[in-house]
Amino acid sequence: MTDQQAPELSALLAESSIRLDEVAASRDEAIRKTGQALIDAGAIDETYVDAMFERENSVSTYVGEGVAIPHGTLAGKDSVKEDALVVLRFPTPVDWDGNEVSVTVGIAAKGNGHIAILSQLASILMDPDKAAALRGSTTTAEVYELLASTDDDD
Repeated sequence: MTDQQAPELSALLAESSIRLDEVAASRDEAIRKTGQALIDAGAIDETYVDAMFERENSVSTYVGEGVAIPHGTLAGKDSVKEDALVVLRFPTPVDWDGNEVSVTVGIAAKGNGHIAILSQLASILMDPDKAAALRGSTTTAEVYELLASTDDDD
């Protein structure tokens, strides 16, 4: 049981929004690909990608454990059509301002929805075993299982 009212992370993630074999030569290319995945999911329009770069240029979205969570600034909220997540895995890590990033989790959220989403993601990403499992995921089922594990039913 959980007291959270936020949607399950796995409910915000379409199977087509999990991309496990991405390649990026730079942080900016990885952000662009993450933004494109959100566009492809129908969650945002293209101006949100600019807001993702604005966020990154003001504060890094690198969260540790080889993971970054690119998302837009408050000003980009008008570009969000629906709340969604995308997960991109980079088998060859990307240099993210001196840190190696193997996974990006892109967030698009209307209103303050991103706060609950970030909180749920943090419970996964701050667990080194779960973060390692996410970095090593090779199937969409593994990604879904990890994101659904915030309930800790076991």
